[in-house]
Amino acid sequence: MFRWGRGKRAAEDVVEELEEPVEAADVPERGPFDESEAPEDGVERLDLGSVRLPVPEGGQLQVEVDPAGPVRAVHLVTPVGRLTVSAYAAPRSTGLWHEVSAELAEQLRKDGARVHTEEGDWGTELVADSPKAALRFVGVDGPRWLLRGVAAGPAETAQDCAKLLYAVIDETIVVRGSDPMPVRTPLPIQLPEAIVRHIQQAQQQQAQQAQQQAQQGNGRAR
Repeated sequence: MFRWGRGKRAAEDVVEELEEPVEAADVPERGPFDESEAPEDGVERLDLGSVRLPVPEGGQLQVEVDPAGPVRAVHLVTPVGRLTVSAYAAPRSTGLWHEVSAELAEQLRKDGARVHTEEGDWGTELVADSPKAALRFVGVDGPRWLLRGVAAGPAETAQDCAKLLYAVIDETIVVRGSDPMPVRTPLPIQLPEAIVRHIQQAQQQQAQQAQQQAQQGNGRAR
């Protein structure tokens, strides 16, 4: 995991701040934003190439990397649950989330989860109770992109985890690019150089430990 943020605060404090009333004149346009409409709001965002995410203070970054090298997913780990925000190529016409959410609900039910839908600020959301975690899926159709957010965590913190997900999506910027891509293709994730070095160091340490264990095993076998 890679730590990100200016300080450590309880998740309840973050949620409480999100619930504080704001004067109507101070409320900016809702996100997520296309790169062409990105606001200059001074919000600190983690640049992952296709998405720029605000990270809750005290959160940690968890990166899934394929053995071949490409980054599979990036998660934001918080005290109330794990948040995952991903972007995908979409057609010029809107409505991809309607198709994707229906397929996702069917797959979740096949996996044994109880699934229902709720209407949120961005439309239909999927809420699933599985043996492993309480899940919430939020989809936003943008100009030639689809943004999907997932909140996963214990049932007792599901509401707070959902609020954090909404806050992250609301300030996310999507960088689609102009290259043609097949519909539903994940937009590529590019990690900042500091995080790349952190992962490489961790991989080297793991390789050294594995080599040492193998050498010790060979020594005992003799």
